[in-house]
Amino acid sequence: MKEELKDRTKKFAIDCCLWCENLPKRKVFNVLQNQVLRSATSVGANYRAACRAKSNADFINKLKIVEEEADETMYFLEIIMNMEQKRDNEAERLHKEADEILSIMVASIKTLRNRNVQIVNRKP
Repeated sequence: MKEELKDRTKKFAIDCCLWCENLPKRKVFNVLQNQVLRSATSVGANYRAACRAKSNADFINKLKIVEEEADETMYFLEIIMNMEQKRDNEAERLHKEADEILSIMVASIKTLRNRNVQIVNRKP
């Protein structure tokens, strides 16, 4: 699962980079494009960092960063889609992928936190 998510988050970053290349060449889109590029590429980079975490707490903290970056990418994609005022299937697909990655991170964080609570509660 870890390697699959590494590959999936890397593909997400690459797909966002390629999509951004086709945005209109206007100042406002340049700003938004840079925001998408930063947050989308951070998703995979921070997930890789999470995989090298030194403890469960460190892992959870790094997954929270992935969660935030995926949500931020969704936000900027929404702004761009609203500004373009036309249907963009690739933007919608990227938004859906960011949402799925976000959901995976949220579920993982909840699972890890519940597991830690159970371990703490079992200690004498």
